[in-house]
Amino acid sequence: MAKNKSLKVAPKAEAKKPSARAIIAGAAAALKARAEDVNRLNVFPVPDGDTGTNMSLTLDSVVADVVKLPESAPLADICRAATHGSLMGARGNSGVILSQIIRGVCEGLATSTGFEPTERLASCLENAKEVAYQAVRKPVEGTMLTVIADMALAARTAADAELEFAVALDGVVAATHESVRRTPELLPVLKESNVVDAGGFGLAIIFEAAVTLMLGREIAEIPQFEPMDADQLKVVPVDDWNDDEYLYCTEFLLFADHDLNREKIHDYLAANGGSELIVGDSGQYKIHVHTDAPNKILTYCLKQGELAEVHIHNMRRQQAERPAAAPTASGAQATPTATADHKAIAVVAVSSGIGSTEILTSLGVDIVISGGQTMNPSTQDLVEAASAVSADKIIILPNNKNIIMAAQAAVTALDVPAAVVPTKNVPSAFSAMLAFDPCAENLDELVEIMMEAANEVHYGEITTAIKDSVAEAVGEIKKGDVIGIAKTKDIVAKGTNVEDVALEMLPELGAATRENLTLLAGEDYSDEALETLTTRVKAAYPDLEIDAQRGEQPLYPLLMACE
Repeated sequence: MAKNKSLKVAPKAEAKKPSARAIIAGAAAALKARAEDVNRLNVFPVPDGDTGTNMSLTLDSVVADVVKLPESAPLADICRAATHGSLMGARGNSGVILSQIIRGVCEGLATSTGFEPTERLASCLENAKEVAYQAVRKPVEGTMLTVIADMALAARTAADAELEFAVALDGVVAATHESVRRTPELLPVLKESNVVDAGGFGLAIIFEAAVTLMLGREIAEIPQFEPMDADQLKVVPVDDWNDDEYLYCTEFLLFADHDLNREKIHDYLAANGGSELIVGDSGQYKIHVHTDAPNKILTYCLKQGELAEVHIHNMRRQQAERPAAAPTASGAQATPTATADHKAIAVVAVSSGIGSTEILTSLGVDIVISGGQTMNPSTQDLVEAASAVSADKIIILPNNKNIIMAAQAAVTALDVPAAVVPTKNVPSAFSAMLAFDPCAENLDELVEIMMEAANEVHYGEITTAIKDSVAEAVGEIKKGDVIGIAKTKDIVAKGTNVEDVALEMLPELGAATRENLTLLAGEDYSDEALETLTTRVKAAYPDLEIDAQRGEQPLYPLLMACE
């Protein structure tokens, strides 16, 4: 086994052992420093961010929850905070599995009170292994699951041999690195690409840093330590994703006021996708799935409870943007370049429908965040999205009135000049993007021009009333009525079907004096119904140019915009 060259060990008697909070923070910092090294090990196109980034973000959430506690907080409180933070902040497959390893360790600490330290170590890692494997319906060996299993085995061997705690910890560190090194022997695609498993490597970094700090040793330059000889590790990103596989990686939090039938949800996820994970309990769950129909997944889960932190990633686009690392003369890999060309001005937008997302992207939006009427992205979501693109300036299109304040807060948190074009709907964003000038020098003037274009849109939306009500323009409204809402947010039409309500709304949108009408069909509005509506509108307004598109937004079968 190669020597960890930059781990410098101070004499134990002179070193002050850090608190549990400091150990967690130190391990998170160690992984963050090596995140790009872990990212470059990815063989598959990473659908929801790279492995190192996902694991690091997951640990960031753990640290954020733990540091809220006082220095004197008992271990039980720290464990609860770490478990909660890892679940809430889990990103991607690797982050979700890491959250379950953290949960397993924390549960093990709670149930092994009174055990000798080495026995307690074995109990914690064994429980972490069980919890992690239970989270994955089809465990694959040669991954971080294998690494946690080997760590548990090494700890159990040390406990059975009654080894001292420090010796046992060092033995588990050695077993961790050895496990990472043998992952290519268990997973053919790793061997073909001459790489080790990225998630396992990330876990090794975390555990070694935690052990080094736990034993009161000094970490001098942990970002430089190597778990294997340099000539053993060749990083070659592989373009192995194709259109026959699922297109969208979808992950979100699900909150329910009751325990869910996880097996039933698993079955639904499996029937509509792959790589499905559902973890958590007590009404708080993290869900991850690869699918071609994230709208169906989200709609189904909305029936189970409330959603938050929704992220949808297009794997085809991520694969196209993945950088190629060029080999050097020695066979080692050069550091990859940025994932996209540097831009003078980049645009981040929010969208609740796959179709609308594709249109926004085609118009020049750089990053689209999933969100909308019932799923508002947080300020942090917007900051992270904006920070992911290399640009001198950033423009954010919130596309919903409930997201404007979060967008404005995000602007103040960014390191580059940024501004919000306060669009309240997606069609307005379309018009704003048509006025977007990527070479504009004055950001404020550009924002004003884009806002003027957005304000030219007369916008309406059609949905179904969820309760009885009364509106001035239409009178009494019954639950289940189809209603039309104008730009002013006034209910101006009601009926029994979308087509009739849409025709009734058109005068409110100024269709008689406008040139163009955009129709965005929701996920539950069929192509046949959209074609019927288009024919009726054309008959009523022969001079109106109609652009009918699939928006695929939930809750609103039709969005309309006249310009």
